[in-house]
Amino acid sequence: MSKENETTISTASRPETNGAGAPSGEETLTVTDNRTGRSYEVPIVDGTVRALDFRAIRVDEDDFGLMTYDPAFMNTAACRSSVTYLDGTNGVLEYRGYPIEQLAERSSYLEVAYLLVHGELPTASQLADWQHQITIHTFVHENIKEFLGGFRHDAHPMGMLLSATGALSTFYPEADDIDDPENRHIQTIRLISKMPTLAAFAYRHAQGQPYVYPDNDLAYSGNFLNMMYKMTELKYEPDPRLERALDVLFILHADHEQNCSTSAVRSVGSAKPDPYSAVAAGIAALYGPLHGGANEAVLRMLRRIKHRDNIPDFVNGVKEGKQRLMGFGHRVYKNYDPRARIIKKAAEDVFEVTGRNPLLDIALELESIALEDDYFIERKLYPNVDFYSGLIYEALGLPVAMFPVMFAIGRTSGWIAQWREMVEDPEQKISRPRQIYTGERARDYIPIDQR
Repeated sequence: MSKENETTISTASRPETNGAGAPSGEETLTVTDNRTGRSYEVPIVDGTVRALDFRAIRVDEDDFGLMTYDPAFMNTAACRSSVTYLDGTNGVLEYRGYPIEQLAERSSYLEVAYLLVHGELPTASQLADWQHQITIHTFVHENIKEFLGGFRHDAHPMGMLLSATGALSTFYPEADDIDDPENRHIQTIRLISKMPTLAAFAYRHAQGQPYVYPDNDLAYSGNFLNMMYKMTELKYEPDPRLERALDVLFILHADHEQNCSTSAVRSVGSAKPDPYSAVAAGIAALYGPLHGGANEAVLRMLRRIKHRDNIPDFVNGVKEGKQRLMGFGHRVYKNYDPRARIIKKAAEDVFEVTGRNPLLDIALELESIALEDDYFIERKLYPNVDFYSGLIYEALGLPVAMFPVMFAIGRTSGWIAQWREMVEDPEQKISRPRQIYTGERARDYIPIDQR
């Protein structure tokens, strides 16, 4: 780039002058436009600068102004949020300030869902009321059964969940009154309570089995196991170890800052549709193999390795670019994913009930080698939450098509918490990213017989 087209940037803690109008004493960014020689003071707030402040940087009055270019939002904050704190460098994950390790050990999923939605841990009476409200809304309209029955026998359960969630908006047309706090509350309850029912119905449809209605004597995760696995018994009694492991999985998946599906919920939600449509957008994003299907890729990798003796050759293949190491590394985490440690323990608990999956031994050995190998350490490739979750789902007898569905159940509370926060944020407007146009301009139409 030529000198004439460059800008130079520096930072200052207490500038004497602020060309962009920043109050004296603020931290600012000094930007010098070498095209014009003019300098601009851009305020720094919470370690960020506003992209719109750069619009003041222009060559002349007819210039649109400087835009920022950030494909995939690698370094752009699109919102302010108090839901989840994530420090990928140090491997820290907190919901509303509470460490994920403490919540996974001491809390239940519904308590965590309350925390995400309301911002504080509930009192005993608040939790009891919250659990009661969730429980009495687990049933879905009978027409939903007919709707799901219209899918092919081999329909992907994630596609069924996506469609059924969007269809809920037609059963609750009042849900589009999103400015009413009471209305937002009841739709929040309905989404969290009905998601396991829709997920279980999708599973039973794929298995060619009759749908099982919710059993409101059971807790959230136990009820889900009941709807998935009950056969001829009069009363399904979930194994408490499986029930607890599932609760932990839902907690770990509940929220994860501005990931792809959460961003989709916020983006669609910014147009002010009902929350069912916004959450359906999140499910659609989670449907993608780069988001909700990562644990399936881990299982395929472990099956290809076949035996612990083949791990050294596999690791060498990874270093040579011939193999892909799935379940390691993360877009955000540059340290050990804190959820991976917790889910590793949950896997052991599940295998006490279901029997040990031989793939676990391959996974443990692969993790052990990778964590001691300089190649992976230098590249900050540590196990993530997907490395062990697929093993748990497989142990529960779930087909791989159900893996992202399980993810969606836990993530629903996070999606709705983020959606509520977005609706109440006065800074948020309809999402409308800018683009850099790279196509042709001012072309004359050519008649078809002359082309």
